[in-house]
Amino acid sequence: MGINEVWHQFMQDVVHTSIPEYIAVVAGIASVWYSRKENILVYPVGLVNTIIYVWLSFKYQLLGEASVNFYYTVMSLYGWYLWARRDAGQQPVVHVVFSDRRWWIYQSVFFLAFYVTIFFALTYLKQNFWSGAIPWADAFASATAFTGMWLMTKKKVESWYWWIATNCASIPLYFVKHLVFTSVYYVILLVMAFYGLSEWMRRAKNSIPSQQPGYAG
Repeated sequence: MGINEVWHQFMQDVVHTSIPEYIAVVAGIASVWYSRKENILVYPVGLVNTIIYVWLSFKYQLLGEASVNFYYTVMSLYGWYLWARRDAGQQPVVHVVFSDRRWWIYQSVFFLAFYVTIFFALTYLKQNFWSGAIPWADAFASATAFTGMWLMTKKKVESWYWWIATNCASIPLYFVKHLVFTSVYYVILLVMAFYGLSEWMRRAKNSIPSQQPGYAG
């Protein structure tokens, strides 16, 4: 597909972008902004985004992404609870930290388990029910997103690496499904993810969580 064809498809699909998709995109950008600032509003605002995208993903046969957004919804409630917890001194119990070797192993196994599971599930569904599914790309975008969301609830700096991978995979994935406004949304999220990574790295370097009472690592 040449540049002219890409531009033509983009302009044509933008015209047909639905109101729910616009709302989801705005809410998603706002939630990433709050995440970068370590603001608990990331979760209630993010719920607006994830609930709408569950519906959109089913509509456009992005089953992996549908499962991701359902997972986001559940984990947003869990993350909201964790981020809201305070110790006796009214300080947050969970702090922004780097992953140690143990956590790197956890997240790698977590990603691989979800990728393999989602890939084979989507391959089966593509052959029997959903011909429009793209197993390898959808599974990668989904598994990286599962991992990133889990690590974000724990305030691990490395969550941003997984978000960057998710965004890179989602940009072309949504474009080929004619959800071009969402594709542009992921371009914006990709840029914001780099800023978020930089901000959380700075916060982690300036904190010594292991010396803080009640720290949940």
